[in-house]
Amino acid sequence: MEGNLNLTLKIWRQKNAQTAGKFETYQVSGISEDMSFLEMIDVLNNRLIEEGDDPVAFDHDCREGICGMCSMYINGRPHGPNKGVTTCQLHMRSFSNGQTITIEPWRAEAFPVIKDLVVYRSAFDRIISAGGFISVNTGNAQDANSLPIPKDDADEAFAAAACIGCGACVAACKNASAMLFTSAKISQLALLPQGQAERSKRAEAMVAQMDEEGFGACSNTGACEAECPKGISIENIARMNREYFSSVFTSK
Repeated sequence: MEGNLNLTLKIWRQKNAQTAGKFETYQVSGISEDMSFLEMIDVLNNRLIEEGDDPVAFDHDCREGICGMCSMYINGRPHGPNKGVTTCQLHMRSFSNGQTITIEPWRAEAFPVIKDLVVYRSAFDRIISAGGFISVNTGNAQDANSLPIPKDDADEAFAAAACIGCGACVAACKNASAMLFTSAKISQLALLPQGQAERSKRAEAMVAQMDEEGFGACSNTGACEAECPKGISIENIARMNREYFSSVFTSK
C-alpha cells in the first residue's frame, strides 16, 4: 500500500519506568493516506528491524476500536486529532505531507511506562475488582423480559458500558484523574436491577481504590469527555458522587 505522504515522527523511546526516556526522530516515506496510524508505525518498525534497530513498542489488539489498548498521545491529544476514534481507527488521511507527528505514551503516575509507548494500566483492573461486579445466582440465565427496566435507565447504562478502559480520560486530564472511567463502571451497574446488591458499597470501594492508585482529583474541565473515543458523558461523574455520598452517609 504505497502512498505519497512523507512524514517526520518524533517518538518517545523509554526502556522501562526506571529509565529516563527521550524523543527519537524518524523519517517515513511513501505512506498511504488509507493506512491506519498503527499500520504506519508497522511500516516504521519493519524498517527498524531490517536495519537491526529496536522496533517501537506499542500496545494493540483488536484494531477495531473495541479493546482500548492502542493508547497513544498524538500531537498533544489522546488518540490523535479526530474526535470519537481510537488510535487504531485514525487514518493517515488526517495528516498532511511533510508534517511532523509527535507520539508519546499516556502521562500519569498510575500508568507507569513498560516500554516506549506502552503503559501498565492494571490500576484500572484493580478499581473494577474493588466493586465493579454483581451478585447473581448460578444456573440458567434469567429471562430478560422478567426484569423490567425503564428505557432511559437502560440507555444510560448502555452508554456508560461503552467505556473501553483505554485511559484517554486520564491522559487528557491535567490532574490525571480517573473519575470518568470509574464513574462509567459504577453507573452501568447502579442503573440496573442486577447491580443493586452491591450498590451501597460499590462507589465507596471503587473510589477508595482509585485514590489509592494515585490518580488525581477531578476539576470539571471536561477534557476527559472531549477526548473520550466513546463519548462517555461527565454526567456519570455526578452520578458517581451521588452514589459515593449515599454510601458514606448510610453506612455510618
